[in-house]
Amino acid sequence: MNEASQNGAPAAPGAILAALAGNPNSGKTTVFNNLTGARQHVGNYPGVTVEKKEGHFRHGGRDVHVIDLPGTYSLTAYTPEEAVARNVIIEERPAVVVDIVDASNLERNLYLTTQLMELEAPLVLVLNMSDVARQRGHAIDVKRLSALFNVRIVETVGHRSEGMDQLKDAILEVAAGAAAFSPAPLHYGDDIERELAALTAVVGREGADTTTCRPRWVALKLLENDEVVRAQASARMSQPQADALMAAVRAARDRLAAKLGDDAEILIADRRYGFISGACQEAVKTTVESRHSTSDRIDMVMTHRVLSIPIFLAMMYAVFKLTFTLGEPPMGWIEALFGWLGGVVAGGWAPGSESLLKSLLVDGIIGGVGGVIVFLPNILLLFLAIAILEDSGYMARAAFIMDRFMHQLGLHGKSFIPLLIGFGCTVPAIMATRTLETRRDRLITMLVAPLISCGARLPIYALIIPAFFPAAWHARMLWIIYLIGIGLAVVCARLLGRTLFRGESTPFVMELPPYRWPTLKGIAIHMWERGQLYLRKAGTIILGVSVIMWALATFPRKQTFEHDHEAQVAAVAVLVLDDAEKGRRVAEIEQARQAEELAYTIAGRIGHALEPVLAPLGFDWRIGTGLIGAFAAKEVFVAQMGIVFALGEAGQDSTALREKLRANYTPLQAFCIMLFCLVSAPCMATIAVTRRESNSWKWALFQLGGLTALAYVLTLIVFQVGCLLGLGAR
Repeated sequence: MNEASQNGAPAAPGAILAALAGNPNSGKTTVFNNLTGARQHVGNYPGVTVEKKEGHFRHGGRDVHVIDLPGTYSLTAYTPEEAVARNVIIEERPAVVVDIVDASNLERNLYLTTQLMELEAPLVLVLNMSDVARQRGHAIDVKRLSALFNVRIVETVGHRSEGMDQLKDAILEVAAGAAAFSPAPLHYGDDIERELAALTAVVGREGADTTTCRPRWVALKLLENDEVVRAQASARMSQPQADALMAAVRAARDRLAAKLGDDAEILIADRRYGFISGACQEAVKTTVESRHSTSDRIDMVMTHRVLSIPIFLAMMYAVFKLTFTLGEPPMGWIEALFGWLGGVVAGGWAPGSESLLKSLLVDGIIGGVGGVIVFLPNILLLFLAIAILEDSGYMARAAFIMDRFMHQLGLHGKSFIPLLIGFGCTVPAIMATRTLETRRDRLITMLVAPLISCGARLPIYALIIPAFFPAAWHARMLWIIYLIGIGLAVVCARLLGRTLFRGESTPFVMELPPYRWPTLKGIAIHMWERGQLYLRKAGTIILGVSVIMWALATFPRKQTFEHDHEAQVAAVAVLVLDDAEKGRRVAEIEQARQAEELAYTIAGRIGHALEPVLAPLGFDWRIGTGLIGAFAAKEVFVAQMGIVFALGEAGQDSTALREKLRANYTPLQAFCIMLFCLVSAPCMATIAVTRRESNSWKWALFQLGGLTALAYVLTLIVFQVGCLLGLGAR
């Protein structure tokens, strides 16, 4: 047992290591959340970009450390997820493998079970969604099925947390070495078994087996022409031994093909499905006639040829309405908190003090990081809505709905899934392209994925939209911005598919899981996982960039400005003006002083250097400095604008920043800012993951330069046409 997990908290000494396996949409994540609750953490497996989820629970006086393996349909190691799932079972040797299957779709799900049996892993079979199976008229004889597979079986209803205690009992029972439940490999028929036995002897004799893999399993994988096992086996032997083994494998495959008329891998897969079919015939009875399920009836509307697209657009609009309407009150609370905190910190210095430390703390850290954290309610609500759509089964329908449309772009519906994930974050969206079958589809999808508005852009929209547009238009404007991103992704995908990546898309069958009521625990965990990543970014990347940008907006300093400012204020004081007019004049002098001081700093000089290039877009040097910071992380644009406009002031929050933006820019300029941030170069993390997933700097730099150029051209057209139409006036 591996007592410590990499990239995560170590397992407790003596803890039982349990691995959760299962098909996608089998409810595996729900079961994992039920078992571990909030006692879980997320990382990556070493050397790959596959997500690693771990957690723990205590039951019957024992600690159990749980690894949630990636959802896979098999263990053939064709994809990184399949390879990771197989390697964890082989290398970490968990005390128990818990196989979660959809009880309403047994024959499809049990294929993975047969492969786990071949590994001779200590197995617990979980018939999840057993309530759905009963609703569909399937009566499962659990005792009979348990005897046929010789595994411990537990029935559960994950979304209602039913059967969790029985599952925990089964894990402890099997981990204790219950002899009654020791799954044996399948029998593949005399012809295949004869070749397997001969190959097993060769594997043992030539030293291709290891302490973690049984010779029979290695022989089976070689017979199936598993490239990973073949390479690993050859690496452990001398060249003559490897040649002898591979010659034996080729001879065995040739004999089977000649005698049975098919390749060995097809024959073996047929035997697995044959065993599964026979077991289901004996242990599963249909008590009522087949009829449309509730999910089928819902899909008659949700996936309707005409109604599905309007429903999808209405769903998106509802998400954005929820994000703004419910997010406003907690945003106000956070604004007030950071305003109070800034005032408390500023109170440590005399009024009017020009202390650099005060400026760093109040304007750089509190103003910068606080200006980003204030949008946490919007982020959490967006992730809440996405979690509900995912857990309910609607996300899969969205991909199905878009399948016909995506084919027009030379892609297929499966490419839409990473784009949907992009609403949360572009980095996992690009990682999700690994599920696509061809490199062509993967590259097109990852190159256009940044055009889908991610959660990091939401703070920019949430800052600008309320500042420049009436309340009735808040959700509409956000909806329009998101639709522009989707439309651009569609156009760019079509263009790339017809130019740089000519070719036909691969055929695709989409599995539609049954609709389910999302669990409160599952939604809360998904929302918190993503919100925690946002907070972590605020406390690391955004904090660091905010301090750097504060320094760039502070140094070098020129003291003569202070003397000039005092002289100008004194001159206003002696004028015969009423108090209101004097206040307005002094405010103008103060703004001019701040602009002059900022222009002298490094940020000001960079911004002024960029201004001739950005001016045709309606941007000034201050927006330019914000866009530079946004390359590190999109949210930094908000923090940088707060630093630029709040220099020397305490207690800055988004309300004050909105007023400053409204006083300096027009709604047309505001829309152009959002458009440029939507389309332009994604953050550094996105560029890095594109390079890693494409295995080429060429495509990462193409994405960086191409999107920046596209953003410039589109924003230029919108601003110039808007000015011609008279929309640029204040």
